[in-house]
Amino acid sequence: MKTRFPVTRIFVPRFPVSGLSRPLTAVCVAFLLVLGSGCTVYQSIGKSVGSFLHPVSGHDFVHIGNDQWDRSNAVLYFYRTHSQWAADEIEAPSVYIDDHHYFNIRNDAFTWLEVAPGERHIAIRRPLLGLEGLNSFSLSLIADATLEVEPGQIYYLRYNELEEPDSNHPALAEDHPLTSGDLQLVSRDYAMQAGEIVSTRFLNSDLLAPNHAATSIVEVNEDANYERNLALLEEEREAEIERLKAEGKYDEAPWYWPFGGGPEVPLESDRKQRELERNYATLEKERERREEAESGGGWWMF
Repeated sequence: MKTRFPVTRIFVPRFPVSGLSRPLTAVCVAFLLVLGSGCTVYQSIGKSVGSFLHPVSGHDFVHIGNDQWDRSNAVLYFYRTHSQWAADEIEAPSVYIDDHHYFNIRNDAFTWLEVAPGERHIAIRRPLLGLEGLNSFSLSLIADATLEVEPGQIYYLRYNELEEPDSNHPALAEDHPLTSGDLQLVSRDYAMQAGEIVSTRFLNSDLLAPNHAATSIVEVNEDANYERNLALLEEEREAEIERLKAEGKYDEAPWYWPFGGGPEVPLESDRKQRELERNYATLEKERERREEAESGGGWWMF
């Protein structure tokens, strides 16, 4: 799990000026230099073209069929209503789920993602020449929220930088990040009755604006869940050891043998970690079984 730090925001112009100033050139070079390092670079180079250069041309809005997604998962619909502001964009904002980039949302567009149940982190970043941030630093973080999704449910996420919806989603607390700002969760009734999502068009993936939406990202979510839970258990283990030390139930290692010592009782966090690893191993075996079944069990040349 990536540790979240306070994000630094700076104003990003929506229309790049011709030519790059020296400071901006230096920033771009710095980003490129860290691409091969261990830093987390947020970028959508080659994917961020806006509606001014490439208007959305997909089919009119329609819900995906029930046979296109597994009811044990959930579906997120993202849509952006028309405005002159959005239509004049040179670059469109990037949408991230669990720190993975999936698409850049342009004016008058919709798309969807099938996701695993549980806690999903949603972020939207505005790029500048495709560059968006480095680690905790963000050029322009438009939205940053966590949404708890439930199996079999459909969620509608409305993006509009000029007008907020008339009402908040009834299932969210008043102080939830998705009840204010440019990205908000709205009910199905609002999305449909207001006619907003119905007037949008599908966000195609093409050479000018490739994306990885309109598909299932369940396996990626499951991997993110595992990594997040594993990190939380590591923190829980450290806290449990400190508690045992305070209770006198932990043998410290002698100075001459650093590999000795340990808790006098089994750690509950260790038990949880073994269970988590067993469940993940079972999940991986199920994935292999499913892939083998879908491929017809392989083939032989002879």
